[in-house]
Amino acid sequence: MAKKKAYPLRINENVLAAMERWAADDLRSVNAQIEYVLRQALVKQGRVKLVEKVVVEVEGIEPPDGGEN
Repeated sequence: MAKKKAYPLRINENVLAAMERWAADDLRSVNAQIEYVLRQALVKQGRVKLVEKVVVEVEGIEPPDGGEN
């Protein structure tokens, strides 16, 4: 995993409030949400390549009685 570097950020309070709401909706920390948004913008603008994409599949589990819920 890449090393993370601390960086002080001055941000408009309305933008920060919107990021806090968005982060809560996505169950992320505000820091993780800001990094996610920046990464997506960099990929969209062709500034970086998306080198790894994690895919998670959820398998269905049958109820113990073998019936449907």
